[in-house]
Amino acid sequence: MSRINGFLGRRDFLKFASVVGIAATSFGDSFWNLEQTAVADIHPVNPNQISPDEAVRRLLDGNQRFIQQKRQYPDQSLERLRSVAKAQYPFAAILGCADSRVPAEIVFDQGLGDLFVVRVAGNVVSDTVIGSLEYSTAVLGSQLIVVLGHRRCGAVAEAIKNEPLPGRIGLIIESIKPSVERVKFSTGDNMQDVVIANIQYQTEKLQESSTILAKFLREGKLKILGACYDIDTGKVNIIT
Repeated sequence: MSRINGFLGRRDFLKFASVVGIAATSFGDSFWNLEQTAVADIHPVNPNQISPDEAVRRLLDGNQRFIQQKRQYPDQSLERLRSVAKAQYPFAAILGCADSRVPAEIVFDQGLGDLFVVRVAGNVVSDTVIGSLEYSTAVLGSQLIVVLGHRRCGAVAEAIKNEPLPGRIGLIIESIKPSVERVKFSTGDNMQDVVIANIQYQTEKLQESSTILAKFLREGKLKILGACYDIDTGKVNIIT
């Protein structure tokens, strides 16, 4: 497989992913060993790579600056713009809710090229989300993925209501309903309990649904964490 600037080329990665999907569907478990071998070839050498723990520290430090209104607005200069136009090396990937009040780059006080962000209502995991995050890890070299939910999430509220919804909105809500079941008999703040349960559920689903991510996790080259954003205070809390 060819590499550009030390990274697996985008076309080669997409071609590889397509072949893996077709072969796995056709041959099932017999394809596992071949897939494992192929996956081993795609981890990039990121010249700006930092450890998962350092990535978490950077995010939480940035969030503290945001809360305290001491933002540094890093990596937003014209020089940075020109630099990342040549290649991107995000130090973390974020799977966040599409809610307009939770823009990851702002709440973590980061700039151009720092974060690889995937946003969808309810921060739910789907095939396209998994593919995007596999790309952030296997091609771009990010070693941290954060599943970022938030308090009073509208998608979670709809899942709790369990009422019919128009169009394809219901597809998103169906992906959250297992989280509602997890806290069905709990006491306390049911809404917040389901928000937390959904973050945990989507984090687990992400880890269990990708051969590529699972391999990096086993090798200690990737950490996947859940986090919850408080829309009243701006604070991000890591969910264990």
